[in-house]
Amino acid sequence: MRKATLNRATLETDIKLSLDLDGGEARISTGLGYFDHMLMQLAKHGGFALDIEAKGDLHVDSHHLIEDVGLCLGDALREALGDRKGIARWGEAFVPMDETLARVLVDLSGRPFCVFQAELPKIIFGDGFQVEMVREFFFALSMRGAFNLHAAVLYGENTHHKVEGLFKGLARALKAAVRVDGDLLPTTKGTLTQ
Repeated sequence: MRKATLNRATLETDIKLSLDLDGGEARISTGLGYFDHMLMQLAKHGGFALDIEAKGDLHVDSHHLIEDVGLCLGDALREALGDRKGIARWGEAFVPMDETLARVLVDLSGRPFCVFQAELPKIIFGDGFQVEMVREFFFALSMRGAFNLHAAVLYGENTHHKVEGLFKGLARALKAAVRVDGDLLPTTKGTLTQ
């Protein structure tokens, strides 16, 4: 199946999300143009169908919305992977964006952990996207998706390039890791879900 659909409503956000790991169209609407752009990069370069309709308390700031989308996407990824049988499990990507080089590695191990090494300024893009929330999105995604995520900007100057490099790197690393690579469970432990 490799698909998941979920709804999550709190007093801060209301999110409807569908994910298909095997491709299709992407439709993203979060109320934050730059975030929509990054999520489209994730879908396009990850080869995923991704449908997100998210509303949040943007009159406060973008924190709740960005983090909660990360939580929901992690939940959907975990559900779509099922028992993780037959997946490649590991993925890595280096993404150059002009003067910037980003590196992202994932292990769909069932063990959540995130290492995030990128110096991002506390600035706001466009209509309210808080750049410092990129780290929180990556953490939320890996914790709820139950996988190891190591992301770093190795060098760079332009903040837009750094963030976009990280999202594209995440997309390419996940694309490699979710790839069907036979029918065996890629572990000697006997499970990737506990």
